[in-house]
Amino acid sequence: MVIIQPDEKTSISFPIVEIAEGRSVTFGRSVPGSRVDIPLSDDRGLSREGGTIRAAGDHWMISNTSSGSTYVVENPEGGGEFVKIAPGEAGVPIGYGFARVVVPALGGTASFLVWAPRDIVASTARPARRDTKTVFNLDPHKKYFLVLVALCEPRLLDPSTAVIPTVPQILKRLSDPELTRFAINHHITYLATQKLRVRGLSPDKADWQRAALVNTALRFDVVTQEHLALLPPAGRRALL
Repeated sequence: MVIIQPDEKTSISFPIVEIAEGRSVTFGRSVPGSRVDIPLSDDRGLSREGGTIRAAGDHWMISNTSSGSTYVVENPEGGGEFVKIAPGEAGVPIGYGFARVVVPALGGTASFLVWAPRDIVASTARPARRDTKTVFNLDPHKKYFLVLVALCEPRLLDPSTAVIPTVPQILKRLSDPELTRFAINHHITYLATQKLRVRGLSPDKADWQRAALVNTALRFDVVTQEHLALLPPAGRRALL
């Protein structure tokens, strides 16, 4: 038996759902006429049919049927443990007895809780409907994206590092004559307010915005190892 209930961290409300072994339920955007079992918010960044949760013996499985959003399954009782579920991943086993499923949305994130006693990849992602907007709509060919990759580079090269590049370090790393300190600060503000829409836990700290950008970009696979190739090759590890 698997039990799914609303997460008090969000304003999403739906009746508690119980799933018998071998059965599954769907989750997705809440819209009139929706057939999903777990309606999330009406945020247009959420897919109408975002995924499924299936009860299977001593664990449960999650499938991501969205067209372009990575989901995160957190272990609230662990030391920051989480599992990423990429678009198209199906039947990913989750062993957490208690978990929070976090789905990115235009207005932040939507989440719900799963109570219960990695991985088959399938092409189950459905094409996005016309009224489903991309949550993180970034253009890898733009300057702001290069700034974001430079911010994430230390963590991509060494996930254990706490280094977050400063504006002068980013300026030196990119070695772009078109970029100035003012321009980089502008790109960081643009990323934080318009693209990733981050909210800082400690806005009184000078680096909260950069730290929030790195956490969000890496958590939801907005920036990955493949994007490091966009950076100039010289001094690849200079920021570590």
